[in-house]
Amino acid sequence: MSTTADRIARTIATEIAASAAQVTAAVGLLDEGATVPFVARYRKEVTGGLDDTQLRTLADRLTYLREMEARRATILDSIKGQGKLTDDLARAIAQADTKATLEDIYLPYKPKRRTKAMIARENGLEPLLRAIEENRAADPAKLAEGYTGEAVETVKAALEGARDILAEELTENADLLGRLRDYMMREAVITARVQPGKDEAGAKFSDYFDHRESWAKIPGHRALAILRAAKEEVVTIEIAPEGEEGATRAVGIVCTAIGIPGDGPGDQWLRTAAGWTWRVKLSLSMYVDLLTDLRRRAHEEAIGVFARNLKDLLLAAPAGNRPTLGLDPGIRTGVKAAVVDATGKLVETATLYPFQPRMDLRGAQEAIARMVKKHGVELIAIGNGTASRETERMVADTLKLIEGPKPTKVVVSEAGASVYSASELAAKEFPDLDVSLRGAVSIARRLQDPLAELVKITPESIGVGQYQHDVDQRRLAQALEAVVEDAVNAVGVDLNIASAPLLAHVAGLGPRLAEAIVAHRDATGAFPSRKALLKVSGLGPKAFEQCAGFLRIREGEEPLDASSVHPEAYDVARRIVSACGRDIRSIMGQPTALRGLRAEDFVDDTFGLPTVRDILSELEKPGRDPRPEFKTASFADGVEDIKDLKPGMMLEGTVTNVAAFGAFVDVGVHQDGLVHVSQLADRFVKDPHEVVKAGDVVRVRVTEVDIPRKRIGLSMRKDGGDRQASGRDSGPKGKTAGAGGKGRPPKHGGRQGGGQSSGQSGGKSGGQGALGDALLAAMKKK
Repeated sequence: MSTTADRIARTIATEIAASAAQVTAAVGLLDEGATVPFVARYRKEVTGGLDDTQLRTLADRLTYLREMEARRATILDSIKGQGKLTDDLARAIAQADTKATLEDIYLPYKPKRRTKAMIARENGLEPLLRAIEENRAADPAKLAEGYTGEAVETVKAALEGARDILAEELTENADLLGRLRDYMMREAVITARVQPGKDEAGAKFSDYFDHRESWAKIPGHRALAILRAAKEEVVTIEIAPEGEEGATRAVGIVCTAIGIPGDGPGDQWLRTAAGWTWRVKLSLSMYVDLLTDLRRRAHEEAIGVFARNLKDLLLAAPAGNRPTLGLDPGIRTGVKAAVVDATGKLVETATLYPFQPRMDLRGAQEAIARMVKKHGVELIAIGNGTASRETERMVADTLKLIEGPKPTKVVVSEAGASVYSASELAAKEFPDLDVSLRGAVSIARRLQDPLAELVKITPESIGVGQYQHDVDQRRLAQALEAVVEDAVNAVGVDLNIASAPLLAHVAGLGPRLAEAIVAHRDATGAFPSRKALLKVSGLGPKAFEQCAGFLRIREGEEPLDASSVHPEAYDVARRIVSACGRDIRSIMGQPTALRGLRAEDFVDDTFGLPTVRDILSELEKPGRDPRPEFKTASFADGVEDIKDLKPGMMLEGTVTNVAAFGAFVDVGVHQDGLVHVSQLADRFVKDPHEVVKAGDVVRVRVTEVDIPRKRIGLSMRKDGGDRQASGRDSGPKGKTAGAGGKGRPPKHGGRQGGGQSSGQSGGKSGGQGALGDALLAAMKKK
């Protein structure tokens, strides 16, 4: 292994709690084109059992560290080319463990434009600086008299030139920059102040008009709120040590780098020059460094929140292959209806007008009853947007009129449905269908199988993010694509009914091969076996190796094709079956048939214990779905509008989004309520994801209703919720800082909301203090 590769392996191994050998093995597989899901599932022996989370981190860090190693090599070559590379310098470059440290070291050697310090050196002023440093008892002004002339006309100009040289040396001192950065990261305070005249226009950011908080401790969602306010030119941001004492300590660090032990005239001049360098040069560079780091940190936190919420939504419980009627509610434009059969195929559409201005309630009810009877509808999916509760009530009244078994009505999120409706994919799938009706199809299908339908929509449009439009979009896209890929491959895909968008996320495939698979299936019929995939144009052995284990074929030629056992391990599975002395079809799904078998007895030179154990587990429950059992929330009768809510009410609802400061819950009034992190449980909760996830059905108590501002406070605590707000989400001065926009589109993927403002921590009971204006301002509208 090369020194570079070894260094990278050791660094990553420490970060993911693995050995360097495990990391090296995983890197080798990834470099050969293997995907993370494939390596995590089918190469456990090679990597020592690294899971998908470790492998994702490994892949991300591998990119960063390789970029850093390339930069390290470039810097070494540059300094070597200048003839300035010493052993000590080479050692320092080799030991640098971040890009920032590398750049600090490189600063003195980096080609730069003509500077004041360069001009001062050309004018012969560097010896003056050295004379001041060496003879601290001498008056610097007297020393400077000997350096005046045609180019430097005055003593003042000479001393300023010497100061410029000293300042440049200090700003290029890697050790000083490192110590200052460490000091700032510990002690710096971020301060936001409203710009003159922006009070009214920037009212949504009012909580940050005079806000101060520790840079090291500010939560990501508050940082993003402040950064957005600054971007909109509502506030100005300062990042600096607190007060005069903090600045004095920073200047002291600069003085230490110079070495100013006494109080002679030279010491005093150097001390003044150090203070000037801090104010004019170093404080600005530290501000830029810390602002960049704060933005990166906040982005990563927001992306992490989005990724976890997206994973929870994608892996939400499917209602299953049952005929479904999808209803996209609307008042003036009507309720769009679409019936899909058990496989998701569209069989009928209609537009109903039960509300104003047409008020054809009877016609709408008759149409629903007819479609239910004609198509054997078992589920009715109702979008949760405008007129959702009115539509739900109309459906409930209709079901009372239907004799025999009645469909189950379920209110589902319609976020992103309009994005799908207007997409090229939807136009290709339903070229003759009106855009508005396509949304109803999407609503019906996402109840049957959330994963299969949501992969057709860009993750950003699903709207479970936190300041999703403010973060690094390239990094966000990478993280979300990884979540989608992991979710799809964890569940597995039915090869003979999956859409191209779903197949595109299967390990080793992608859009082009997914389209080729669907085209082949349309032309030749259902695939009889996994092996038949090799007949698809462009799908070679490598792609087959990566994707085969994640594809399922029900009732095919090979029983194992319905499981997650990889074709490469079929021989091992058959040896296990043979040891039972029974037919493979009679064994699959019968745990008792496999009792008494020892995994160790089937290990060979190719497949080790982890793989054999996975095969045994899969034979017990072939093709099992890791998603939870399907269940839905029941909204309270008579509670359809925020005006119907009263503090103390107990309601059932569905978690729609989880942010760093709490969870948003749909209780059926077209406006999500917020369960602040302090109200999630009868214990301290650091991360809301410890308690809830998107899609969970929860019981909540209404603690606060603000009708004018459409804000609802909720609690999940069982102790009565009368504890004062914890203040753990508070900034300095006892102020609960702003939570920011929740990032979920109001309806069908609208624009992300802004966030700001707060209430006083601990000022109210029932969780109201913790809600604060900042958190309440993050409430979304549907």
